[in-house]
Amino acid sequence: MAIDTRGEAAAQPGKPSGEKKTKRTTPALFYRQAVAELRKVIWPTRRDLINYTIVVLGFCLIMVGIVAGLDFLLTKGVLAVFGS
Repeated sequence: MAIDTRGEAAAQPGKPSGEKKTKRTTPALFYRQAVAELRKVIWPTRRDLINYTIVVLGFCLIMVGIVAGLDFLLTKGVLAVFGS
């Protein structure tokens, strides 16, 4: 049995803890809350989106180059040591 370190006794698995269950959210309320949260989002402009895309693609190309270079060097090293 797990020990709760916050000073309260941990509830046993499979047994209700005696706490009142909260009411489930209706789909309509969930939708309204989701739309309200999406309105708070600061969406990037087209220019920002293009800049972010270029940065990500550039980073990916650099990482591909690094991995390919290391793969090439390690392959040459292994072949030099073990021969083929």
